[in-house]
Amino acid sequence: MVEVTYSLADVLRLRISRDDLHDQLGQGLPAGTITLIEGPKGSGKSAILQRMAFGFLSNDHSVTCISTELTVKDFIDQMYCLDYPIASWLLSGRLKFVPVYPLIGSSRNRKDFLGMLMSSRELFASDVIIIDTFSSLVSNSLRGDENSINVLGFFKKLAGMGKSVIISVDPEEVEGEALSPFESDSHVYLSLVVSQVGGVISRTIMVKRFANTQHRVSPMIGFRIEPNVGMVIEITSVV
Repeated sequence: MVEVTYSLADVLRLRISRDDLHDQLGQGLPAGTITLIEGPKGSGKSAILQRMAFGFLSNDHSVTCISTELTVKDFIDQMYCLDYPIASWLLSGRLKFVPVYPLIGSSRNRKDFLGMLMSSRELFASDVIIIDTFSSLVSNSLRGDENSINVLGFFKKLAGMGKSVIISVDPEEVEGEALSPFESDSHVYLSLVVSQVGGVISRTIMVKRFANTQHRVSPMIGFRIEPNVGMVIEITSVV
């Protein structure tokens, strides 16, 4: 059962004409919230975030994307492969893309990444801040509840300023219970499930929590990703 609460919070719309993800997710994400997208490697976390980013931008919201996996060229190529054209938003500054792949791929000590992240104010000027994959970025830093709570507190401060923070995590990348505070305190909590039946791979968004909405939220959303099409909602899988 999805945990849903209600308020008059502003909504960050992500509607596009090609799919109804916007309607399935309460007609947009509430502003000033923290969203956690959790799933194993290959479950579709990045594809969902790319679809969300395109939707926010299409509805006049500004977005900052911080990626641990893609270079700028990789990101642009990936978005255009999914038919999510974003060049005009990059040029205008409405979309900011920050690659940290060279740092992640090096032997450089990553313990200071959290401090660097939280001190870079220009990264958090947009309406929406997306960090993909957050667990990869801070895998060496989130050791112990104190660090997790400090980072969560920083995200809550951003939310209090009306910013919406969306982070994706792979539980296998973080030790112990470091993700527990994020799972319990995020306003929106989505868990991705991958299953295989008869050689067919099925991906589902399980909505565990969706706070601050006045609209219906589907508890399960089946989806697939197609080249030159982007995200496709499996209508028969939606409950």
